[in-house]
Amino acid sequence: MRIEIDKDLCCGAGTCVLAAPAVFDQNDDDGTVVLLDAAPGAGQRAAVEEAAARCPTAAIRVV
Repeated sequence: MRIEIDKDLCCGAGTCVLAAPAVFDQNDDDGTVVLLDAAPGAGQRAAVEEAAARCPTAAIRVV
């Protein structure tokens, strides 16, 4: 699993951080997503997929 982020789409809603805090964080300056782990283990897959599904601007893509 690999995660791709389109930072231009990110609105800083923070739903990704709530769904997968081990994988995502937010930038202190503007609230946009910070990817902590671009290739998390299989144990994080469900949380990452939930984060992508909950993103209001579809800025997260799971490959």
